Amino acid sequence: MPVWPKCFSTFRVSLKTAATEWHLRKNQGGAAAQQAALTKLTSRLVGASYWKGVGVEARMSYPTFRTKVPVSTYEQLIPAIDRMVRGESDVLWPGRCSLFALSAGTSSGQPKRLPVTEELLTHFRSAGHDALLYYNVRVRHAGVFRGRHLLFGSPTRLIPLGTPGAEQAYAGEMSGIAALSLPRWAEKHLYEPGTGVGQIEDLDDRIAAIAKRTTGADITLIAGLPNWVTILAHALREHASASRRRITHLAGLWPNLECYVYSGMLIGPYANELRVLLGPALNFHEVYAASEGFFAAQDADSSRGMRLMVDQGVFYEFIAVADLDDTPPELVGRKALPLEGVKAGVDYALVITTPGGLVRYLVGDIVRFTSTTPARVIYIGGLKQRLNAFAENISEREACDALVAVCQRRGWTIVNFHVAPLHTGGSSFTRQHRGRHEWWVELRPGTVSTPTGPQMATDLDTELQRANSHYAAARQASTIDPPFVRLVMPGVFEHWLRFRKQWGGQFKVPRCRSDRTIADQLSQVTHFARD
Repeated sequence: MPVWPKCFSTFRVSLKTAATEWHLRKNQGGAAAQQAALTKLTSRLVGASYWKGVGVEARMSYPTFRTKVPVSTYEQLIPAIDRMVRGESDVLWPGRCSLFALSAGTSSGQPKRLPVTEELLTHFRSAGHDALLYYNVRVRHAGVFRGRHLLFGSPTRLIPLGTPGAEQAYAGEMSGIAALSLPRWAEKHLYEPGTGVGQIEDLDDRIAAIAKRTTGADITLIAGLPNWVTILAHALREHASASRRRITHLAGLWPNLECYVYSGMLIGPYANELRVLLGPALNFHEVYAASEGFFAAQDADSSRGMRLMVDQGVFYEFIAVADLDDTPPELVGRKALPLEGVKAGVDYALVITTPGGLVRYLVGDIVRFTSTTPARVIYIGGLKQRLNAFAENISEREACDALVAVCQRRGWTIVNFHVAPLHTGGSSFTRQHRGRHEWWVELRPGTVSTPTGPQMATDLDTELQRANSHYAAARQASTIDPPFVRLVMPGVFEHWLRFRKQWGGQFKVPRCRSDRTIADQLSQVTHFARD
């Protein structure tokens, strides 16, 4: 395999790393970069019929932009996106778009088709490159660029949309599209598992091909969703054992492995197991990327959150979750704040305007600023992945942190979980609902302390009361009963994902919902272990 001369590659990347560190230190704010992004975006968006029709003007000021242009959701944009798929030009972005990203659809339950313009691909390449330079700044060296980078995401094969012909449109998951659009130098010198293996759709076959291809490679970085990288690491260890090469972790297979990059979900349930599987000295590097854009990357200790990428062509707005819940949809856009208006410690719904043709688009994510100068955020969870059937207002992060804390104390390893409301009664006269949380939890077999459902339920109840005042008040008022935990048999969540044809790629199990959509599906496809 071709490899850059170490002296050349390290010197060049080290220069870029030094420039990035200087840039991060100098630019602690972001208002000027955001104003420039809005000006550039509106100047292009007036060439799109949809946005010109709802009031977008070239170089419009932010107050005018906020007042005239409504907040949009994916459901509202479906007719316009369908027009783009059929080949119509100048709809959400100037020109014709023939490439669309299929999102995982974790919140809604249904994948979305989002336009991928050339300008959006440029944004992803630039932001992804800077995210790795942020890592170099953190660890004070550029060694991660001396080896190859194993990107374990979606298959890179694209599927046709609509009627075949000269104007054919194609779709794929964003991680696969990003791999296909890497710069030539990155594809040649860094990218694994290569274009051929990357196209394999069956997860088990792709893992087997990766094991065969990378056995003698110098892998310095792995990237992918924590749940799928956990599966990959287990499989690679088994492959090494079958080849009579015993390793305790993947750093034993690849001695220069130093970095694991993750995004798309909270790592808490997998963190301890991944450190065992990948190697105790491995650095975790969190980024915040979605099908809609690349938003933030870790530039310091993980406790400080991720640095918002304010100069990568995306314009950000933030709506306090409390305002989003209490404001009519047609007026909610006026509650939005630009970057300079946010406060640390407040939960905000993320709203973006992008070079992919999305304007004031409600992503469906909740973020919280850990600092505003510089702007750093942590991911709190999905707007639809909240537990609030009984006015408890528990976020995805709070549910995740509670289960992780319980399992760490007991020495249990989480494979997957889901939480749903379980209604047990209420009064239609007072419109009060009473019930409890039903936890579906799959643990890794072979623990020293045998878990039981009631034991875990008691511990979860204590953790959530400590962490969430709304939940504590609901428990004290007896509007919510203690949780009920179902410890499910190994393979239950895998079976659920396979049943939905979501095994592999960017798909993941939603952690919690305020309805029983997923809980009822789990009831249909599996049996429970005894509590």
